[in-house]
Amino acid sequence: MCSCGEGIKDLRYTALEKMLENYQHCPEKIIPVLQETQGIFGYIPAAAIQQISNALDMPSSEIFGVVTFYGQFHLQARGKNIIRICSGTACHVRGGGQVLDAIVKGLGLMNGRTTTEDLMFTLEPVACLGACGMAPVIMINDDTYGRISPQEVPAILAHYKEKEGGQVWVA
Repeated sequence: MCSCGEGIKDLRYTALEKMLENYQHCPEKIIPVLQETQGIFGYIPAAAIQQISNALDMPSSEIFGVVTFYGQFHLQARGKNIIRICSGTACHVRGGGQVLDAIVKGLGLMNGRTTTEDLMFTLEPVACLGACGMAPVIMINDDTYGRISPQEVPAILAHYKEKEGGQVWVA
């Protein structure tokens, strides 16, 4: 159980406990449990894995194995806007690496971090977005941007920050 430093229980853990009441001693329901857990938190925290382990009578190592096997599950908090950047051959040859560098710099993602501190953006390099003719390609949520250059990155990111009332990124 998690608390917010002042003894107040995190309401997400209350929701988790309530959800787990429906799955007591049912390890075969691990996928729906993990999906609902991620729906509650936006990711699957370590403390939640322990609670799931207790409720399903399943070792936490097995739960961790399932979480890390499926790409739909995440162990870290993710940003509101998911940026997928293609790292395939066509995108690489047409300057995808420079676009990636511009995104990393623009979001201040240093030392391997993939999510901004304000949880506005998460960067996910992917092997292919299936749009080689538009290389280099990025997707932000469901929006696709093709044939982009590093110089276009600040305006694209600013669009999403403005939608959320955040600060506009400036190079």
